[in-house]
Amino acid sequence: MPLALRVVQSLSEAAGILAADSRTTLLSGGTLVMRDVNEGRLTDGTLLRVTDPAWRQIQVSGTRIELGAGATMAAILASRELGFLHAAARAVGGPAIRNMATIGGNLFAAAPYGDFAVALLALDAQVMVLAGYGSPRAVPIEEFLAGRSRGEARLVASVQFNRPVAPGDFRFLKVSRVKPKGLSVLSIAAHLPGHASRIGQARVAYGAMGPLPVRARGVERALEGKALDANGIAAARAAALEGVQPVTDAIASDWYRREVLPVHLGRLLANQS
Repeated sequence: MPLALRVVQSLSEAAGILAADSRTTLLSGGTLVMRDVNEGRLTDGTLLRVTDPAWRQIQVSGTRIELGAGATMAAILASRELGFLHAAARAVGGPAIRNMATIGGNLFAAAPYGDFAVALLALDAQVMVLAGYGSPRAVPIEEFLAGRSRGEARLVASVQFNRPVAPGDFRFLKVSRVKPKGLSVLSIAAHLPGHASRIGQARVAYGAMGPLPVRARGVERALEGKALDANGIAAARAAALEGVQPVTDAIASDWYRREVLPVHLGRLLANQS
């Protein structure tokens, strides 16, 4: 049966359809799904489009931020309040792609894509998911990504997280061979509370250093209670490769990724990226 297109108005209805029919694929911005269609990897079933306006809303309430899963990278870049996320949003393709690529779609992008998901992991985001008819429930992003790797079918309604206290608390770096829109050799996101004095409860995440975005827990432990001086950065660099499983692909070898990761982590922490 050829591909069909179905349009629904509510997220709840869309979630119910996705839960009931494994041959239905959600069509968000289309930057990933339509590539599969055009290249012949997705040839039958149903493409599901959601028109619910709430799916594309961006809400900032005090320190709490909620990004609708259908919000685009271009919408992130248009928001002054989300300036700390601009580098991560700008890392997703060129202007035409950013006009289409969505927050939710990026959460499902396989390495070396998915740079924005790396930023959300460093920000300890909660992913609001619908597994069928009913209300969304909050799932920690690490749990969500692990479920994604197991093929769990859940519709993402939004992501929520707290705004960094100070502008310099959050940093993001993408390393690619082709500027400005090349695929990632690697990406690094770091939330560094207390960066002006002593780091406490840092969260550091990598992209393209494994099949999924991954926490750099060794780096987080190395930074705890330290200043971002030469000694603190040296300790973080020494722990940079703990837990990483980079692959060799058309962009870079696993050896190259391991070699350059500590260098770029040091530059990010020194705010030289």
